[in-house]
Amino acid sequence: MAIFRAGKRVGPFDIRVGFPRDKSLVNVDKDPRLKQRANTDNTIGRFRAMMGRAEGYARPARFAIRVYLPTNLSKLAGLRTGGTTAPGQNGGAEALHPDAVTLQQLSSQLGQQVNVHCESISMPAHDLQSETIDHFGPPRQMVTGHGFTGTIGATFYGDKFLRERHFFEMWQKMAVGMVNHKAGYYDDYVVKIQIFQLGSLDGEGDRDIPTYGIEAIECYPETVSAIEYNYGSTNQITRVTVGFQYKQWHNLATDKIAGMSFGQPTQTLHDIKSLDAGVIGNLPPELQRTARDVFTSAKNQVPIGRLFKGKLFPPFF
Repeated sequence: MAIFRAGKRVGPFDIRVGFPRDKSLVNVDKDPRLKQRANTDNTIGRFRAMMGRAEGYARPARFAIRVYLPTNLSKLAGLRTGGTTAPGQNGGAEALHPDAVTLQQLSSQLGQQVNVHCESISMPAHDLQSETIDHFGPPRQMVTGHGFTGTIGATFYGDKFLRERHFFEMWQKMAVGMVNHKAGYYDDYVVKIQIFQLGSLDGEGDRDIPTYGIEAIECYPETVSAIEYNYGSTNQITRVTVGFQYKQWHNLATDKIAGMSFGQPTQTLHDIKSLDAGVIGNLPPELQRTARDVFTSAKNQVPIGRLFKGKLFPPFF
């Protein structure tokens, strides 16, 4: 709310000037408080210093996944190099696996939609297995091995045709036939799934840089959960919940899977970027909004602005 505000209409331009009550948001990038360093002589200062050294915290809403397809899918579908295949056909011959043909077509139609539509997913666990050893004195729990228990639970948004659910249903049919009820070959339906924690790195222009990642191998959709319908959920999106079974997982950074590496041991915060002031930015704060409004109106009112609908205006950028 401005202390004083007045306006005058001059031709097609509506010129208004006001004096704001609060100027705390003017030239934020030049605020000297942004240059202050944390005082490490107290608990709060040490906490701030540690947080700055860690470059913030990982957030569960910043993630990405990548679901691969079975490596033998093209072979099972009977696809020829450079050719096209209709469902159940391969140049007039029966496909090796009709469900593989459908899965192949679904994958080509969806592209990255399955990965992007992942609403949530669980990072798998790793357990050390121990045994009680009671030779002398108090018993000890000694490690005898390790294991990967549980499943990877994931939830996906479903589009209007529920193609995400159809995708996982066809994937399950690669494991067991719905007609003959026979189990397929293990290598024909297991894949790898990658899960990434995203963040920002110093010197990188993109905020969504993988800072941690794991790769689960020999995965397949063990369960495709039921969808509950009710008339009260008018403003909700249908979700497809899938439970993936897997053999084990690796850390993509420390285990050097496929030569991938991510976060560095030392990271720094990005500096706050200064805006390009330009001619309008050099005006007093009280006049900047007025000048922007006049300039915006001029782009659509003067002849060259009306001709190009404001998209082309001197100095032509």
